[in-house]
Amino acid sequence: MKRVFIIAGEVSGDTHAAGLLRELKELEPDMKVIGLGGPKMREAAGDGIEDWVETAGVVGLWEVLKMYRYFKDKMDAVLDSLLDQKPEAVILVDYPGFNLRLASALRTGGYQGRILYYISPQVWAWKKGRVKLMAKVLDLMICIFPFEKEFYEKSGLRTEFSGHPMVDRVVTLKRDWKREPGLVGWFPGSRMNEVRRLFPIMMDAAKIIKKTVPDARFAISAANETLAGFMRQMADEHGMPEAKRWIETGTVYDLMQRAETGAVASGTATLEAACFGLPYTLIYNVSWPTYVIGKLVVRIKHLGIVNILARCEIVKELVQGGLSATTLATSMIELLQSESKRRQIQDDLTAVVATLGSGGAYARAAKAVHASFAA
Repeated sequence: MKRVFIIAGEVSGDTHAAGLLRELKELEPDMKVIGLGGPKMREAAGDGIEDWVETAGVVGLWEVLKMYRYFKDKMDAVLDSLLDQKPEAVILVDYPGFNLRLASALRTGGYQGRILYYISPQVWAWKKGRVKLMAKVLDLMICIFPFEKEFYEKSGLRTEFSGHPMVDRVVTLKRDWKREPGLVGWFPGSRMNEVRRLFPIMMDAAKIIKKTVPDARFAISAANETLAGFMRQMADEHGMPEAKRWIETGTVYDLMQRAETGAVASGTATLEAACFGLPYTLIYNVSWPTYVIGKLVVRIKHLGIVNILARCEIVKELVQGGLSATTLATSMIELLQSESKRRQIQDDLTAVVATLGSGGAYARAAKAVHASFAA
């Protein structure tokens, strides 16, 4: 019986790992799975998965540093467990800050099993030199963007392109919605610190938009009821209680299909919006120490994955100091008032999404993992 340890540290990683595990169980029904992840992984693999994503899914260097002791203790505990139990394979899902250190420590500690990585860390953006180390400690990279395969294989790391899981999800999530004229969708992210930074800007931008486009309406996507309650409190504190009526929970994908335009926090949601054809603007705002350090290490022109894939700016990026209520309102007004601009963005998004595969991403990734067991 195969024993597999799998680890994901964020909500998106929990989703992808669960999809992979379900397909892998079809190929290896008796496989024993343990690891760290979230509720979706526990649903797919059972009680052997410890749910830690709510604690582990922090964003930003400063935020991580504040939790240094927690992450160090967790790393030590996982490493000791793996070196003691020696599972046949370790599957690392995204979450590079933790997972790449774990992979290196495992090899240093003498682990001889397979170390597989699913959802490539974006080292092509921020630390290309790390690829050489990855080629030494990893047995297989499974990537979800087409350009990544060639990038990793140049280093000698065996790489498979599985396609992007979002292609499959969109098929099940698409509805027969008509875009509602004048509806602006606000998508401030799934983390408390993102919402804290972005929602006040959105509220102020809405005031500006209404002066130019009186018929404009707003809807804001809350990732969960906790964040919805937090935003209602923020609306009161901001002196804008009417914003509480904008808040929707559990409707993110419908809103991406209903809205005429929108603003989306940098991250997975920007690709989701692209798959649903939403003409949007990317927004990004983190703590200044995190931003400054990020600027020193990131080596790519664009922040959003859609623009990276297109190698040009399809969607406008309002980043850090460039993001304000005024700049956000200006971008939204431009999209609301120009049907041709919206249509051009939608055509460009369709072309980018077409490069992500034709479906079956989790099944292909599972086959690659299963084949590595016998390699």
